[in-house]
Amino acid sequence: MPTPTALELLWGTGQRPKRGPKPALSLERIVGEAIAIADAEGLANLSMQRVAERLGFTKMSLYRYVPGKAELVALMLDTALGAPPELRAGQEGSEDGWRELLDVWCETIYERFRAHPWSLEASVGRRPVGPNELAWMEAALGALAGTGLTTAERLDTIVLLTGHARSLAQQVRMVDSDEFERQVAGQFAEMVAAAADRYPASAAAFAEEGAVGGGVGALKFGIARILDGLAVLIARRG
Repeated sequence: MPTPTALELLWGTGQRPKRGPKPALSLERIVGEAIAIADAEGLANLSMQRVAERLGFTKMSLYRYVPGKAELVALMLDTALGAPPELRAGQEGSEDGWRELLDVWCETIYERFRAHPWSLEASVGRRPVGPNELAWMEAALGALAGTGLTTAERLDTIVLLTGHARSLAQQVRMVDSDEFERQVAGQFAEMVAAAADRYPASAAAFAEEGAVGGGVGALKFGIARILDGLAVLIARRG
């Protein structure tokens, strides 16, 4: 039986093995275990051997379902991203319904990146795209249908929003907890205050209560500014 490609595995067009070492082993179970390892330890510590050991099978048993790590990571990414958010009641037919949907779209993909930090590394460069990832693009393009934006502009909007979500998720991926983040921010603010004569603008900014954002606050602020710009462009086209 020919080895299935990543695209065939993602879209279910490749032939699945008719029999495996044990009925309990499946492609879905392999992907699920691989995601658990990557969530806990990162992609660098993921290997076919480790997945096989966690499942209680030999590495050769896994190759009957997925030919290698690259194909496995492609399946992991599409599974981790999951389905995009659905259009909520009240958005459809609204003049700025596109804005509300894209706001939810960007916040949701940010949370998916946060839940699976390794997906930031797995989702760059040329690679096979699976049905879930394509569904995210479909949802965003559909939200912008009828706005007057060109296809290129709608695709660029997806790039902007995804880039914003990725950037913030990348910044917070090494932070263990909100409490740790607050401690670091507090210590940094004290250092800036002590050097206020050299950095007066920075000291004033950190001294203002609630001025230093980050995390979800920065995410929402960035989304709003991107969508503000789109609204201006859409109004001009109208």
